[in-house]
Amino acid sequence: MQLQQVEALKSTAGRFDAINTEVAEAVDKVNDALYWGALNYFRDNGFAWMDVPTMTKITGACENVDTLYSLDHFGKCAYLAQTGQLYLEAKIPRHKKIWTVITSSRAEAGVDSRHLNQFQLLEFEHQGDFESLLANIEGLLKAMFASAICRSGAEIESLGRSMRELSTYLMRFNRITYSDAIRMFEGTPLEIQWGSDLKHGHELFLVDKLGGRPTFITHYPKAIKFFNMRQNRENPLVVNSADLVLPFSGEAVGSAEREDDFPLLYDRLLKSPMFKILSKRGVAISEFEDYLNLVSENPVLHSGCGVGFSRVSQSVLGFSDIRQATNYPLNAEALY
Repeated sequence: MQLQQVEALKSTAGRFDAINTEVAEAVDKVNDALYWGALNYFRDNGFAWMDVPTMTKITGACENVDTLYSLDHFGKCAYLAQTGQLYLEAKIPRHKKIWTVITSSRAEAGVDSRHLNQFQLLEFEHQGDFESLLANIEGLLKAMFASAICRSGAEIESLGRSMRELSTYLMRFNRITYSDAIRMFEGTPLEIQWGSDLKHGHELFLVDKLGGRPTFITHYPKAIKFFNMRQNRENPLVVNSADLVLPFSGEAVGSAEREDDFPLLYDRLLKSPMFKILSKRGVAISEFEDYLNLVSENPVLHSGCGVGFSRVSQSVLGFSDIRQATNYPLNAEALY
């Protein structure tokens, strides 16, 4: 019966029945513990909560403007937010540590076990460099893991998850550069060229080879990352970025230092694939005026991240499908 309930959570059909089972109740309790772990970390480490808009201008997009949901806002074109990043960054000159949580909306037509059209995104920005960023991400995720183990260990075990394996999440996180990761794929079916983005299979391969623990992949090629990720001052081909990949779910956190060199930032924005697409749609550079003025007038070294809550939950639960980790998984085949 329990296995049937677990499998039922992979489907969006009959959802109101699937979420009212013992298994779904256990998932809820684990998610509650994870969320409180995050809240307690932010509170205990001096992060202030900030509200951000969930309906935005085009600047509310991440890297892929083609996945924006558009809507009419009294005759003006508006979009459902994908991130609160730029709005948090606007507060950095005044606040050293801030965080928020939003419902991130991405209009991706594909239906699979990894992606949702809407999901909860925990985000923080702080006045700090790359090492401080990774330390805070590791601290935040470990606080979430520890809270789940402490508060909902019985529920986790009832779902068949190995607590011994899960306890390794509390060990020091692995770290590998993108370039070293590319070398690890050589001679395998996953071999790719430097400059290519990593796929889900690459992420799980690395996690497995490095002991099944959370793993930071750092210093991605500049050409495949968002325009405001800070260019590495020793190697201009890469940016000071890191993705945290987890067992089962793969990438769960995306993070980077933010570019504080205004001329460099402006040049990268103009040359970015995102802006080229926007230009063809008639979007002018003035749409980014507020953000550009902020960096120009208040160049503060800062960094931040976005944590996909359901991917963290999926990994803790040991589920193969992200839909099993949330009550109402929204995708192209489901609307509740």
